[in-house]
Amino acid sequence: MSEPLYRDPAAPVPDRVADLLGRMTPAEKVGQVNQRLYGWHAYERGADGGHRLTDAFRAEVAAYDGMGALYGLQRADPWSGVTFADGIGAADAARVADAVQRYVVEGTRLGIPVLMVEEVPHGHQALDGTVLPANLAAGASWDPDLYEAAAAAAAAELRARGGHLALVSALDLVRDPRWGRAEECFGEDPYLAARFTGALVRGMRSRGVGVVLKHFAGQGATVGGRNSAATELGARELHEVHLEAARAGVRAGAAGVMAAYNEFDGLPCAANPYLLTEVLRRRWGFEGIVMADGCALDRLVRLAGDPVAAGATALAAGTDLGLWDGAFPRLGEAVTRGLVAEETLDRAVGRVLALKFRLGLFEEPYAGQREMPVGAAELSERLARASVTLVEHDGTTLPLSPAVRRIAVLGPNADSVPQQIGDYTAPQRPGTGVTVLDGVRAAAGPGREVTYARGCELVGDDRSGLAEAVALAARAQVAVVVLGGSSARGAGTRFAANGAAVVAAGSPPGMTCGEGVDLADLALPPGQRALLDAVAATGTPVVTVLVQGRPHALPESAGRAGALLVAWYPGPWGGRAVADVLFGAAGPAGRLPVSVPRSAAQLPVFYNGKDHGYRGYVDQPATARYAFGHGLSYGSVRYGRPALSRAAVPAGDPRLTCTVTVENTGGTAVRETVQLYVRRVSGGSSWPRVRELRGFTGVDLAPGEQRAVDFEVTARTLASVGRDLELVVEAGAFVVETGPASDRTQGAPLTVTPG
Repeated sequence: MSEPLYRDPAAPVPDRVADLLGRMTPAEKVGQVNQRLYGWHAYERGADGGHRLTDAFRAEVAAYDGMGALYGLQRADPWSGVTFADGIGAADAARVADAVQRYVVEGTRLGIPVLMVEEVPHGHQALDGTVLPANLAAGASWDPDLYEAAAAAAAAELRARGGHLALVSALDLVRDPRWGRAEECFGEDPYLAARFTGALVRGMRSRGVGVVLKHFAGQGATVGGRNSAATELGARELHEVHLEAARAGVRAGAAGVMAAYNEFDGLPCAANPYLLTEVLRRRWGFEGIVMADGCALDRLVRLAGDPVAAGATALAAGTDLGLWDGAFPRLGEAVTRGLVAEETLDRAVGRVLALKFRLGLFEEPYAGQREMPVGAAELSERLARASVTLVEHDGTTLPLSPAVRRIAVLGPNADSVPQQIGDYTAPQRPGTGVTVLDGVRAAAGPGREVTYARGCELVGDDRSGLAEAVALAARAQVAVVVLGGSSARGAGTRFAANGAAVVAAGSPPGMTCGEGVDLADLALPPGQRALLDAVAATGTPVVTVLVQGRPHALPESAGRAGALLVAWYPGPWGGRAVADVLFGAAGPAGRLPVSVPRSAAQLPVFYNGKDHGYRGYVDQPATARYAFGHGLSYGSVRYGRPALSRAAVPAGDPRLTCTVTVENTGGTAVRETVQLYVRRVSGGSSWPRVRELRGFTGVDLAPGEQRAVDFEVTARTLASVGRDLELVVEAGAFVVETGPASDRTQGAPLTVTPG
């Protein structure tokens, strides 16, 4: 008896999908578009230490004679409650994943493999998974190639453990830093996010992992920086700012996108046909899957009336795969009631099946005994080092010279690995990671005295530790004060149904960032400010290090420190990366991926707002404290004026070269990030923005070295969103600018002529 067509690896994927669909029952189809079960409920750990499949898992497979996808089999964190005591470590991961897969493949009528879906927010969120710096730190590196390598390493770990799909935040932008999920963004700028999103997809695809990009679309624009709140986006703002990263991810071959919780034009994203069908599929030609966010489809009941209608609404709009909800499991009933056509269900099932075919799951469903890859930890540390951003420096305090023999390390973020690894991370094995204090002690070596005091708590205004910290600072030659925030989920953290932290208003949590932890006031807590003031008052030179998941507001007084470093959430080995920069083993190479405000009252401060010539408030400037793209080195770099190979180009073929000369005028080797911006001065069909990032490149310069840096300017560089909301190059007057930051550019005029 011959094998069915869908089993033939040589057959075209559409033919295999059609053959398999024709063999499926309605219940089997519904099973393929659902991932109801939390993965950690699929197994249990026995007294012998082994793992076995649960009755809940078996019942879920039996309900649909199959399983479309299983979410989070290996997830571990305070929300899931999974720890080393009962979870799946690296040594057992492939075996447990294969047990799940074998049960589905060998125990169901059609033997359709299950998609293993895992969270990879910044490394696989599993026991023994390598944690990378949070996305905001990755964006601060301005090094997509390095990030691509790190993403590939994370994907290799995931694949070795039996995972197929990685859920990764990449599409959200920090348009309001009060939002607790700022750490999950690559920055505030669509071009920067697009570069990193493309790198993410390419890196993971190179290791056989499909990427589902979160969140589509506009989630970073919620009103007031409040998580899952309303957005007030117009279609133009959506296309100009919030879709560019998604477009780049689709071009790079993303396997899917996750519809965001927010609504656009009154419709939640998971039920928005304009976003999911018109833009994503018809305009962009996307053939992957659309996944709903956790429990998002159940929210549609308020609009649709009941769960059956809610599921039908989302399916018709373009959602293909549910997550934990009670709506999509009832799609069979929706078809029977005539709320949605069976052909519409078939399209969604077909997309899920096509993804399984493209990933090769029918030919190779099992992970087997693959060796766990090595090198991810090294890449995590390299990325952390590249992200450390020097935003203030007096020119003398750093790097710490051998003459500095007494160093005081102070502050609530100086000695905590959990507070430097960000939200959505698995428990770490004891001894994993290097804190800033650890890093300074190791770099200082014998013969130097390194003292430590916490000084204050992370939140609140308890000043009981100030006296000890001040005493240590007074007798030190330099004080390293490590402040900022934390997304560490403590034992007492409460959670919403979708895993977000639940924080009571007026009661500061241990978390000051992360999903569900939004701030109205971006200033550092009063205890931290008091510590910095008291240490600075001793007269000892101060280096402030901010470990944080969002840009905290920094007033003018922030400049009192001899140096101010932003380390973001640098990951487990971030302390060593910070120490390398402090002692000069590495130069500071990071650049700000976000604008740093002076206060929350002046928001928004993103650099690429509409160009209306606004002059600012009466009581404070409207400009950022530190501009997007800003970052200092231990040397000095001089920029020449940019030169264009053509002063005028036709709109139909606007190719030219922009060349800028950069020179290291200092005595220290530096890595400079040369940035290219475009300003539209006149012409076009919509009001222009102040300027827009359209290119960047890292350049290593030896002392005294001069180098010409070339940027190829193409239609993509000069394009803007036209009246039909498509990208187009419009005739008009432009300025092509280069510089070290968005507020320090020099420009050359360019005319784009019709034709």
